[in-house]
Amino acid sequence: MKKLYTFALSERAMAAMFREMLQREGVKCLVRNEELFAGLGEIPFTECYPELWVVDDEVYPRAQSLLRQYMEAAGDDQPAWRCPGCGEKIEGQFNTCWNCGSSPDRD
Repeated sequence: MKKLYTFALSERAMAAMFREMLQREGVKCLVRNEELFAGLGEIPFTECYPELWVVDDEVYPRAQSLLRQYMEAAGDDQPAWRCPGCGEKIEGQFNTCWNCGSSPDRD
């Protein structure tokens, strides 16, 4: 078993999300220290960081590659777009206008 990534205390949900994404790809993994935040103040805070571990060492390189792809995709910021239906400015992560339900004209 090998540690794949250490998350910040505020990224517990992200650790669980990446665990689920990797498991869907057939990579057996687990998150350690997931509940240790309750012990903050009693134990060193660095011991409470959520850690993503890969169970099978043989798939570790594949898990690294998948995690890198997931993180790069999560960091992609889409530019805002103007709704062709009503002219409302919509943030890039949305695919539908909240005001009229139109989709962007992205070519």
